[in-house]
Amino acid sequence: MVTAAGLRYLGGAAIAMPLPMPTILVADDHPLFREALRNAVARALPNAQLREADSVDALYALVEREPDADLLLLDLNMPGAHGFSALVHLRAHVPQLPVMVVSAREEPAVMRRALDHGAVGFLPKSADATTLGEAIDTVLAGDRWAPAAALKAPAAAADEHDAAQRVRELTPQQFRVLQMLGDGLLNKQIAYELGVSEATIKAHMTAILRKLGANNRTQAVLIAGKLAIDPEAVMPPPEED
Repeated sequence: MVTAAGLRYLGGAAIAMPLPMPTILVADDHPLFREALRNAVARALPNAQLREADSVDALYALVEREPDADLLLLDLNMPGAHGFSALVHLRAHVPQLPVMVVSAREEPAVMRRALDHGAVGFLPKSADATTLGEAIDTVLAGDRWAPAAALKAPAAAADEHDAAQRVRELTPQQFRVLQMLGDGLLNKQIAYELGVSEATIKAHMTAILRKLGANNRTQAVLIAGKLAIDPEAVMPPPEED
């Protein structure tokens, strides 16, 4: 028998067993906050292995390298994140990875939307190390953790849930193309960034429009924009020649 303290009893004698080493992924573009989060996690879980990413693209590569990670601490405002879209995409394609959002956006409605889109928790960046430890322990145990105000906020709107469902249908490459479209890039610029032909991007765009139920690039960005933290601030993409 192995106890919670990591002791195995054989023939009445207690033998110390190594405690499991959870792997925690940290995705945040701010190096100072990553350092603060790293130190706080180390105090709360000295045996944890931390892996870090500073952008959405780096995060996707990290998730591929760490398929058995126990928890992802995800910032909402990383380059390429576009609000809740990265959370929605990860929950669709890596459903076994629990995601706890860690954000400076502490409005109850933002917290509730994160939970509605599949986050197992929401930790405000203003939280202290003790609260961080409590939150991580809770979600690693299989429960949800969020400030009480999050649970009292209204649920995400039906059109936002619909947009999330459509975004979940995109392949990882189609999702990357949509993210770059939302950043204002033209097809030829996206092709250059991804190292593929413009014809390939046009094929991806056709599939994206079909899966999102959009008639053009502008509609696609506005549908995906419902997952932005501030949807009213989403700008339509430039027109193609």
